[in-house]
Amino acid sequence: MVLSTGNPGTRWVWDGGKKAAVKLRGAVGKPARLEWELMPLESVGPLRFGMPLAEVATALPGMTELRRFQAAPSSQHLGVEFGTGHAKPAVRTYFTDGQLFCVAVDAVHGPQVTLWGRELTSCVPADLERFFWHAHECEILKMSYGPRGNPGVDGLGLVVRVQDVATGVVTRPVMVGRTWADRCTDDWEGAIPECEWVGRPWPHPGG
Repeated sequence: MVLSTGNPGTRWVWDGGKKAAVKLRGAVGKPARLEWELMPLESVGPLRFGMPLAEVATALPGMTELRRFQAAPSSQHLGVEFGTGHAKPAVRTYFTDGQLFCVAVDAVHGPQVTLWGRELTSCVPADLERFFWHAHECEILKMSYGPRGNPGVDGLGLVVRVQDVATGVVTRPVMVGRTWADRCTDDWEGAIPECEWVGRPWPHPGG
């Protein structure tokens, strides 16, 4: 696969993970889902970082608001969860001072988020980790691990978490905008809400 990094004249070849991705899609058994492209630090699908809640709700016509919640006991961040039919959680959005700063996608019901043509949602963790390591070694990006072992790229405002599904463990992306990207992979000091770090840890970090 030939990927564009978004920089003029920069192309990068990645040919790993195709078989694993196809196998995983069949295992999850999810029908065709929305497809969102991540524009690092700027937007993901129809959601632009910095949008107010009213615009976010308008940008998600196929989803309904399921609940609002406080992102953490000591935080003023507002969390709003949107879902598809039968109240299936698909996307969690987080706001600070009325602005969208973080988007987290559900591995089963959420959109398929892609980065440079590479799928980030419902992937085999080890395969996606290899993708990032390959890009890291090619100096396309700088991958790092947070204190709890989750991989991500501060320069892209992207962290990858895992989620349990009926067939095993798959990936789900968590993304923040430019203003909030500094140290976003650090689950102690970054801007990503604490509730997004809860759950199964990343399997065998660096393995």
